[in-house]
Amino acid sequence: RQPHKLSKDADDRTVTLRRTTDILAALGNWRGAQTRPVLVGFAAETRDVVSRAQSKLETKRVDLIVANDVSDADSGFGSDTNKVVLIDADGNSVPLGLLPKYEVGHRILDRLKALLE
Repeated sequence: RQPHKLSKDADDRTVTLRRTTDILAALGNWRGAQTRPVLVGFAAETRDVVSRAQSKLETKRVDLIVANDVSDADSGFGSDTNKVVLIDADGNSVPLGLLPKYEVGHRILDRLKALLE
């Protein structure tokens, strides 16, 4: 930790990162075998999107994971669209294709509503 702002001409431009607590995994562990609250996770991936998201779903013990393919400019960060696959704990996966982000949000809420019923 620096006691003051580093100037642009400072010799040491190294930034040290520390891993933070995985809040979603902690919630999954806290919840245990209970079915409430429903936990939804998000996985922004550039390769092996579905398999990496499936792994996160299992290790974090969530009910639904939104696998977001951010490998191209049309989907993900800095764009108005996303290409996602919704994967639930029962192994069901629903690819949504490229949609406006607001539509992806509505589809996630629809799936969440079904999980709560």
